[in-house]
Amino acid sequence: MENFFERVTTRRHPWPPGRRDLHWHLLPPPDARDQLGEPYQALTHQPGLEPVPPEWLHVTVLHAGPQRDASQQEITEMTARVREAVARTGPVTLTFARPAIGTVAIERAARPGTPARRLWDVTWTATTDVVGQRWPLQPTTYYPHVSLAYAGERAQHADRGTLKQRLADIDGGEVTLTFDTLALVSQWHDGRHIVWEHLADVPLPRRTAGSSRT
Repeated sequence: MENFFERVTTRRHPWPPGRRDLHWHLLPPPDARDQLGEPYQALTHQPGLEPVPPEWLHVTVLHAGPQRDASQQEITEMTARVREAVARTGPVTLTFARPAIGTVAIERAARPGTPARRLWDVTWTATTDVVGQRWPLQPTTYYPHVSLAYAGERAQHADRGTLKQRLADIDGGEVTLTFDTLALVSQWHDGRHIVWEHLADVPLPRRTAGSSRT
């Protein structure tokens, strides 16, 4: 495998260690985190991998941009625009597949993608409405997923063939979760783990009978 953290620090639009960037996430509720990761600890706790602790599991919706490049007024305005845009969308239900061994991470892709992509579009529209084209769109194509482990600085020790063999011996199934909140966080990494400070929650309220769509 390849070092995930080296990749994000050397890509065209780098995210260096310690820099706090604004991210929008769907966060698994505490009572569901173990469902996503615990069956696969024998897989994620292998040489070359940095397992994601349960409290930091997340479904990224949008990597917006460096927090230091936005004023508090701009962050407040972006949040308000997202809140207004999702007021009638309703919660998002995702079914997470068994893990896949990728090039830089072990992740569980989720379906259906369309409701989560709507949130990706909403958050990006709110961002550009406030800050213009100051930041690049990240990711440029979107599919919902949760990463259980990232390849780290010893990524060469994480052999994909061996990991796939281990995965084949784990009897874990799909997990379906409903998200009723979109979270804005200030996120950074240290070259091993991704962590964040929580900034705001935006409800994804259930539609009531007779409510209209816009």
